Amino acid sequence: MPMPKSFQERLFPIINEVVDYFGTPFHIYDEEGIRQTGREFRAAFSGIKRFREYFAVKALPNPRILAIMKDLGFGFDCSSIPELILSRRVGARGEDIMFTSNNTSRAELAAAAAEGGCILNLDDISLIPKVPVMPELICFRYNPGPRRTGNTIIGNPVESKYGVAHDQLRDAYREAQSRGAQRFGLHTMLVSNELNYNYMVQTAQMLLEIIEEIGHELGIGFEFVNLGGGLGIPYVPGEAPLNLTAMAAEIADLFRQFEARNGYAPQLYTEIGRFMTGPHGVLLVRAINHKDTYRKYIGVDACMSALMRPAMYGAYHHIDVLGKGPASSHAKVDVVGALCENNDKFAIQRLLPEINDGDILCIHDTGAHGHAMGFNYNGRLRPKELLLRADGAVELIRREETVADYFATLDFEPRLVKPARTEASTLIH
Repeated sequence: MPMPKSFQERLFPIINEVVDYFGTPFHIYDEEGIRQTGREFRAAFSGIKRFREYFAVKALPNPRILAIMKDLGFGFDCSSIPELILSRRVGARGEDIMFTSNNTSRAELAAAAAEGGCILNLDDISLIPKVPVMPELICFRYNPGPRRTGNTIIGNPVESKYGVAHDQLRDAYREAQSRGAQRFGLHTMLVSNELNYNYMVQTAQMLLEIIEEIGHELGIGFEFVNLGGGLGIPYVPGEAPLNLTAMAAEIADLFRQFEARNGYAPQLYTEIGRFMTGPHGVLLVRAINHKDTYRKYIGVDACMSALMRPAMYGAYHHIDVLGKGPASSHAKVDVVGALCENNDKFAIQRLLPEINDGDILCIHDTGAHGHAMGFNYNGRLRPKELLLRADGAVELIRREETVADYFATLDFEPRLVKPARTEASTLIH
């Protein structure tokens, strides 16, 4: 499904004025659409007594967006020190934050414990002794291995670098308990951009079965299970969306059954990113070149450093040519950037209306993992971010990178070490 119709109705009538004022390229996000999705998501899970969404900061790490999420009552799922800092700067504290990293460094574990701490979600049993002080509340990320299948983005759980193996899980909780943990959670995330809601229901059932078994065996109660993220959006026109209502209702029924058997039910957490913001962002670019060789190419003023999903995953992003009618029936084009990589393409052999230099193209569904996955290869600079506010104003929420930014890390005090020559080094030479 391309960008929501309500977003188009708010944005397209003003887009020329916005482009004239800010210049292209830029990502622009729809505040009202984000808020509406957040409200609908919260309402869908109202059948569960205690539910909370932890927005996946990696999807759209902008303070203005995080402030909207906080206003909706959401917490934040973080996986790095900068993401922790971003979340704390908008006022998140303690259990408002879940820190879910992998291959975690001691510096990251220390940062997670600072400023009131957070919910620490450990990715491996070997990390337990590296935690500076074991918190009262601890969570582990579970990898079921051959017991489940994944999907193409995350891959088969057996091959995944994430999570504690099934046979390690009990020992992980035992060791954490022996080091002082008294409250417990369980987390998993097995898929990304999943549109089959039944998979998520099965995952919730799996988590509940595990905490029921381990809880009885170890004599501990679990405060929450975290279903992770991975809810998909339909990038391709005509693709059926995920059935959120049915998913939430079936998961709520699993929680009621668990409570009937055990006398209590854990809280349910999610860490949704893409589903929350993905459809509510677009990348606006301008056509600047045409090239006719073995194919017809449309060159635009952004490249995959502003949106790398098509190059990285072969992902489809719908494209509108503003002010133009339906697609031409006789000409397929590749829409390309200027990066020195042949996969620097936003669309491959796509039927689009006739495009002239200066035309504005709207690339849909960039509100998650768009700007956030940017990079600076070839010295390319990432574009600005804008917010179409609920009051109709358009606000700059991140300026574009500059050449000065690119060179900033080359401005430093000289440092030099001259290692002492050793007998070993002498022998090597």
